[in-house]
Amino acid sequence: MITVIGSANLDLIATVDRLPRPGETVPGDSFSTAPGGKGANQALGARRAGADVRMVGAVGQDPFADQALALLQEGGVDLSQMRRAETATGIAVILVEAAGENVIAIVPGGNGTVSPADVATAKLSADDFLMMQLEIPLDAVEAALAAARKAGAPSMLNTAPFRAEAGKLLAEADYVVANETEFDLYADALDLAGDDREARMRDFCARTGRIVVVTLGAEGVMAATPDGVVRARGLAITPVDTVGAGDTFCGYLAASLEQGLALEEALRRAAVAGSLACLKPGAQPAIPFAAKIDEALKAN
Repeated sequence: MITVIGSANLDLIATVDRLPRPGETVPGDSFSTAPGGKGANQALGARRAGADVRMVGAVGQDPFADQALALLQEGGVDLSQMRRAETATGIAVILVEAAGENVIAIVPGGNGTVSPADVATAKLSADDFLMMQLEIPLDAVEAALAAARKAGAPSMLNTAPFRAEAGKLLAEADYVVANETEFDLYADALDLAGDDREARMRDFCARTGRIVVVTLGAEGVMAATPDGVVRARGLAITPVDTVGAGDTFCGYLAASLEQGLALEEALRRAAVAGSLACLKPGAQPAIPFAAKIDEALKAN
């Protein structure tokens, strides 16, 4: 069972020809809403990869709450531990330009109320695979990682969004997943040694004994382990929308590892899933199902 303790949002998405500069107004082309939040996105990614998944967190008392949870509920994610907090549901305001790049502003709402008490309620056991991100308060993240360690449950921490004060938590997770920008920022914050990214990844692994995975966009993914460096590639694509690609990667990686795949195979599967997620707009609506990954792997 994959347990995600994390965020659930409703995404408010506007498409524009290009992203505005500071102080500038640009015309939009379309507007839509979609369920989002890194925790919920990754939970749905793991579920569509074939894993049993439960989601722990909080939404608000407003009409956005049901919309934020709709695809998780439809997909069969266990939502019995999603609280209704006395606040608004978290939202993400997203601008997507024609080339597929995006900018995002987050208002946490109910996500900001997730606490160590929610972690205690989750009652993690050795049968869980904990997956976390940094869109909830850090005391909850810290408590969850400690609870997983105590229970003997493997854990994965996605370091998005970057929060310098979270650097101390990276060594508490069995798997650390970052994009290249986030890793470079944490490498500086943690004063990792080395002249390039790979050397710094090796240094993190040597210091902590943990596995660190860094996604590299079109160049695929690289992981540093106690046994060396592992690489995998995604697909050559022309992206429509990169929102949620990293979350899809994380969900598929966690599911693949929980299902017993070797790291290299799990990385390849997750990278392909992340690539396919770029071919549709939105975060959760774009997450591919396992059958599509199987097709792409056979063809590539």
